[in-house]
Amino acid sequence: MKTDKEKKYNYDKKTALQKAANWCAFQERSQQETRDKLYEWQMKPDEVEDIISTLISENFLNEERFALAYVSGKFKIKQWGKLKIKQGLKLKRVPEQIIKKAISSIDEDEYLQTLQLLLEKKQAVEREKNVLKRQLKLLNYLQSKGYEKDLIFLLLKSS
Repeated sequence: MKTDKEKKYNYDKKTALQKAANWCAFQERSQQETRDKLYEWQMKPDEVEDIISTLISENFLNEERFALAYVSGKFKIKQWGKLKIKQGLKLKRVPEQIIKKAISSIDEDEYLQTLQLLLEKKQAVEREKNVLKRQLKLLNYLQSKGYEKDLIFLLLKSS
């Protein structure tokens, strides 16, 4: 049985383009994810860039569309905060101005409601009796979800 590292890909440029187009059509991808996949298929750097350009021109790849889908999914499904979402997009090498635009697509009221809901759920299961330790645990939990400290403090004070 071959491991992932031992797999030998021997795609010509046309085949690689078709496979990449199908891969991008399946779900939104960033340019960097696609580039990494093409290198995994052992394509040459000039071929990789040609394929990326073709995918962009044929609208299989769109960094802005990817960022909006990423933000929407991570916020609505995983209930991540803006900080964690931003970090995820940076890891995918999405340009800063696109990250800002995508993050601004999050509805502020919905964002605060989600944060409030996460706090209430965590409060319901948190067993710590010491008030300060309890607050610290809640703060750490919400920060790990990517929410901003100042918003968390405001909610903790009001609860």
